[in-house]
Amino acid sequence: MAGKYFDEWTIDDTIDHDMRRTVTETDNLMFTTMTHNPQPLHLDIEFAKKSEFGQILVNGTFTFSLMIGLSVGDTTLGTLVANLGYDKLIMPKPVFIGDTLRANSSVKTLKESKSRSNAGIITFAHQCLNQHNEIVCACDRTALIQKRPNI
Repeated sequence: MAGKYFDEWTIDDTIDHDMRRTVTETDNLMFTTMTHNPQPLHLDIEFAKKSEFGQILVNGTFTFSLMIGLSVGDTTLGTLVANLGYDKLIMPKPVFIGDTLRANSSVKTLKESKSRSNAGIITFAHQCLNQHNEIVCACDRTALIQKRPNI
């Protein structure tokens, strides 16, 4: 298990996640069609060429999902009870096919769970950056995380 228990985290803990991903045309096409999103900016090269971007724009919800996925191995893998919410989601820069994305996470808040004595609530600040070190997506994720078992 790579994730940490609630009691192993402290405020401002920061992780630069090692895993990176170059976004492919197939990633964008499959995610966009799988989620029934007909936006031509994601699917129609001729339409996209006439846009301000001049090319296919990667589906923003793919970027968001990838950012969270890149973080899971180092944060909540094996210790997550449930994700409680995502807040302050921003996408300040576009993502294009061929961009290589990476993520980092830091702990914003820690609090005891009122309903579960064996878990606590953590709010992570996640960022996704491209190969130019530009933030392309960011959000806060609040999660219910197991405490270390008393053995």
